[in-house]
Amino acid sequence: MADRSLRGMRLGSQSLQSEEGVTFSPRITSTYQLPDESTFEVTFAADAEIPQVWGSPKSGQEGILIAANGKPVVLEESDAKVPRTHWDMLLERRTRGELEELLNERLDFLRARKGQQKVG
Repeated sequence: MADRSLRGMRLGSQSLQSEEGVTFSPRITSTYQLPDESTFEVTFAADAEIPQVWGSPKSGQEGILIAANGKPVVLEESDAKVPRTHWDMLLERRTRGELEELLNERLDFLRARKGQQKVG
């Protein structure tokens, strides 16, 4: 047994993988400026939509995207997407009258299950 020794590596100190033959996706680096005039950089994929505001990894404050000329980037109103609520999506499929009719049918069904009579 003495002639067979186990050889090992220190855990976490070295990787057995190499970067040979690996091609990275195209990237861009965006600069953000904090209210105290300090800046930080964030790397994104080249095809990603770059957010106008990003949180600093050190301070947690929100930084504003800075253009190459050093001025803050201002998004146009048409570029900003307005989030749709569930109510908005419902109104795209049905009219308000149809929704009220469905609500009344469902309430009648639930009242009948509980043995209550519709009042009114």
